[in-house]
Amino acid sequence: MKKSNWIQKAIKRPGAFTAKAKKRGLTAAAFAMAVKKNPKKYDTTTVRQANLATTLRKISKKKK
Repeated sequence: MKKSNWIQKAIKRPGAFTAKAKKRGLTAAAFAMAVKKNPKKYDTTTVRQANLATTLRKISKKKK
């Protein structure tokens, strides 16, 4: 099975989403949920970052 580096390719600006969350006084997970509940309030980049954060969180939970 060929290993894929899609995660490394998907993360263009490491730490940017977490910085946005901390600026609002939230954790990355809480901010991701807030963005997903009301995506029209945020720009496209933030919505995509929230989706990626949720996906990576699910992957992390599966590995445990």
